[in-house]
Amino acid sequence: MLVEFRVANFRSIREEQCLSFAASKDSAHADSHCIETQARGAKQLLRSAVTYGANASGKSNLILALMTMQRLVLNSTRLLEPQFREQFTPFLLDAESRDQPTRFEVTLVIGDCRYQYGFSFDANRIHGEWLLVYRLAKAQRWFEYHYNTENSETDWQPFSVHFKGERKGQRELWKANTGTRSLFLTQAAQSNSLQLQPLFQWFTNSLAIFPAQAPFNLIPSSQRLDDPHYKQWVLRLLNAADIHISDIRVEKRRLGHPEFRVDSSTMAEVHDPDGELPVVQFCHESSDGKQQWFDARFESFGTLRLLGYATPLLDALEHGKLIVVDEFDTSLHPLLTRFILKILHSPQLSSKGAQMWITTHDTSLLDPYLLRRDQIWFVEKDKQQCTELYALLEFSPRKNEAIERGYLQGRYGAIPLLSDFQF
Repeated sequence: MLVEFRVANFRSIREEQCLSFAASKDSAHADSHCIETQARGAKQLLRSAVTYGANASGKSNLILALMTMQRLVLNSTRLLEPQFREQFTPFLLDAESRDQPTRFEVTLVIGDCRYQYGFSFDANRIHGEWLLVYRLAKAQRWFEYHYNTENSETDWQPFSVHFKGERKGQRELWKANTGTRSLFLTQAAQSNSLQLQPLFQWFTNSLAIFPAQAPFNLIPSSQRLDDPHYKQWVLRLLNAADIHISDIRVEKRRLGHPEFRVDSSTMAEVHDPDGELPVVQFCHESSDGKQQWFDARFESFGTLRLLGYATPLLDALEHGKLIVVDEFDTSLHPLLTRFILKILHSPQLSSKGAQMWITTHDTSLLDPYLLRRDQIWFVEKDKQQCTELYALLEFSPRKNEAIERGYLQGRYGAIPLLSDFQF
């Protein structure tokens, strides 16, 4: 489970910004909206966080930052130099920031243990990496190193006695094999470090990110529709959302049609493209009780988007994962976004610690009956065009304050400053 995420010097973000899932002392919805943990220093976490802000304020950049961190953790040992350089996108509107490293850090609760892991990097190399593990009150610094720009050497701190290789000298071997553009976590986990697997697997299996500009992919959901249990769950979800679909099926279609090719140097031949593509079809019942099947072309984008969320949402509920969605309200009715959040907030449906972080412009969610005050965050740019992330709690709102009205009136900032337009 995510406790907090920190990022500095990434796109429109210059100074370090921190999103926290740590619950405040607010007692509102504590039984449903909070998760009790066994980890020291993070006893109660929130199930969701919602971020608001004007267009171009930097909401998407916060999510892209976490996505970039995930990409580097999973792939740093195999990225080519040009691919690695593409990950470095510092704040460019400041001469000093252009040449400074980007910095990411997450604090997680996995089981009864708290992990604090981060790294910094620029276009050429990893500048530093560290991991603190809290099994008891005192931190165990399992590993840490920083690049010394004065002598062009990497200064490693001694490994913690609590961090061990499975064989003698294995930690030093992982260290020696960690390249300039590779993360030690990636190298050691891919070399079967048992102690680092929980942290590495969180990035691999417990974090699902949906950026706003990415094309929506129905294939993961379609691949699970062969499972009768999952199929019934999806149908119940769609019907509960007032989408009247009686059945769903998947057909395998070839990627292309056979082609008749003629080349002057060879005989005529028929080229048959390999591979199949799953095509989702939806069944509606007509007024006379007959079944009529439609493919995705005839369904609304909101229906397809909800179906696309179905697999990660079910996975999160079943296994306690974190779902991150940029522009969550796109093509979804406001009541439908509330419906999904209510599913996530239900202790009966979400018993494994599922979490969700979304950005949205849907102000109807600013409802004290739906969200706690510590779940609401705002993003805006300052005069230097730097993104700033701040919590609603910084304004000390009253318990029954009309947050939606206050936000639209500009009480908390993070809204577009509109001016007269003449044509």
